[in-house]
Amino acid sequence: MSSKLLLLERRDDGIAVLTFNDPDRLNAMTEAMGQAIAAATAELADDADLRAVVLTGAGRAFSAGGDLDMISRMNTAGRADPGGPTRTENRDFMGRFYRLYLSVRELPVPTIAAMNGAAVGAGCCVALGCDFRIAAREARIGLNFNRLGIHPGMAATWTLPRLVGPAHAAELLYTGKLVDGEEAARISLVNRALARDEVLADALATAAAIAECAPGAIRGSKRSLSGTAERSIEAQLDLEAHEQSLNYESADLAEGLNAAREKRPPRFQGH
Repeated sequence: MSSKLLLLERRDDGIAVLTFNDPDRLNAMTEAMGQAIAAATAELADDADLRAVVLTGAGRAFSAGGDLDMISRMNTAGRADPGGPTRTENRDFMGRFYRLYLSVRELPVPTIAAMNGAAVGAGCCVALGCDFRIAAREARIGLNFNRLGIHPGMAATWTLPRLVGPAHAAELLYTGKLVDGEEAARISLVNRALARDEVLADALATAAAIAECAPGAIRGSKRSLSGTAERSIEAQLDLEAHEQSLNYESADLAEGLNAAREKRPPRFQGH
C-alpha cells in the first residue's frame, strides 16, 4: 500500500522502497504517518518474495523528527493535570506511537536507512531501527530530545549504546548535539557517508547485493543477528546450528554449492 504520507515502491528484484512523504514539513513524524508505516510493514512482512527494504525520505530530509505540534498539545494537557490520568494517557500513547515506527524492526528481511538529509530525534531513532544506515555527508544527525526538554524516546537509549558504545551514546544523548554524516560514520552511527545524490543509489545497490543471496539464508541470518546482545555464545551456536539445518533441506544450498564449483553466479529460487 501507499498513502499520502508514505510511498511504497515494489521493485522486480524483490526490493521494496518506503519513502516518508511529507517534504514540506521535513517528513515530521505524525501518528498518521506512523499508522501508514505500520500498515506497510505488515503488508511487506507477509511477502515471501521480499528480499530487502530501503527506507528514505522525500525532499531534503530523511525526517527532522517528531511532530512538534503533537508534542506541544500533549505538553499543554500534561501541565493542566501533571499527576492525573493525563500522565497515563500520554505514556500509553507514546508507547503505541513508538511501536508504529519501529515496526520496521519486525520485517523479516534486511532493512537499510538511506538518510538523504536530516535525521533528528525520532527521525534518527527510526533509522537506528534499521539493520544499517547510509547517510549524506552533509546530513545533520542526532537525538535532540533533551534540548527540547523531553526524555529520549523510540528506543534511543537502547539502540544507540549498542551501535556507538556507551560513551558516545551518553555524549550524544546528554548534549543533544547534531553531527554530520562523516562524523556519524566515524563513530559507527552510520555505515558510510556519501554525497547526497549517491545515498539512495548506494542503498539500492546494497539491497540488490543482498537480494542476490539465498533468501532463506538471509532471513535466517537476520533472525540470528536480531538477538545477539541478549544471548550467550552457547545459545547462539545452537541457533546457528538450527538455521543451518533448515538450509540443508533447501534447493538453494545445492545451487550455491554447484555455482561455486562451476565458478558462476548462483541462481537462487528461494526454496
